[in-house]
Amino acid sequence: MEISYKVADFEGPLDLLLHLINKHKLNIHDIPIFELVEQYIEAVRIMQANDEMETASEFVDMASRLIYIKTVSLLPVHEEAEELKRELEGELIEYQECKRIAEQFSHMTDGFDYFVKPAESIEVDKTFHGTHEAYEITSAYMYAVGKGKRRLPPPEDSFKPIVHRRIVPVHAKIAFVMRKLYQKGKMKLKTLYYASTDRSELVATFLAILQLARDKKIYIEGEGSDVQIKALAGENEDGK
Repeated sequence: MEISYKVADFEGPLDLLLHLINKHKLNIHDIPIFELVEQYIEAVRIMQANDEMETASEFVDMASRLIYIKTVSLLPVHEEAEELKRELEGELIEYQECKRIAEQFSHMTDGFDYFVKPAESIEVDKTFHGTHEAYEITSAYMYAVGKGKRRLPPPEDSFKPIVHRRIVPVHAKIAFVMRKLYQKGKMKLKTLYYASTDRSELVATFLAILQLARDKKIYIEGEGSDVQIKALAGENEDGK
């Protein structure tokens, strides 16, 4: 007679594996993976044949996992297979222990359908009995007032560092650089940077150098701190 398995009899793939191990008296601490794979796949095949696997894809996932462990075990170096096998054994041992404890709890609650604790009325005294120092109350008040002030628009003075910042136009720096080059012929790039008095002027100088190089009006050579620039032949002092 053909043996038939039902998904309802097993709570999951670990439950089925544990059933097969106990049935065939296998050592859970050293599972013969080749033998277990064949038994598990046969059980899953019977489930599929009986149309009992519609909602039990986890059983198929475990079958794939076992086949992978078996495949890796066939390799000359199979440290990964040993690690996967130990991981599976650990899960089975933990699951077996959980089933044992659940069974003990089940025996302890025989005859009881549910446990209900009757409601108890609790009287709550909402009177505030705490004491605070004067400075704590003052600090709390100042904090609350400060939160209110933070909703107001910021004062105009807070925008002065942005609005009053000097903006140096790039085209003015382009003319400045070309004038310097026609006066000296060639000069170090860092000399132009040293002449900058603030960040805006420094950025404008850098952008002017890039613009002149892109327009092929200057030639840049050297590297590091020795980078030099010179005007290309054919450029006059007006940059034409």
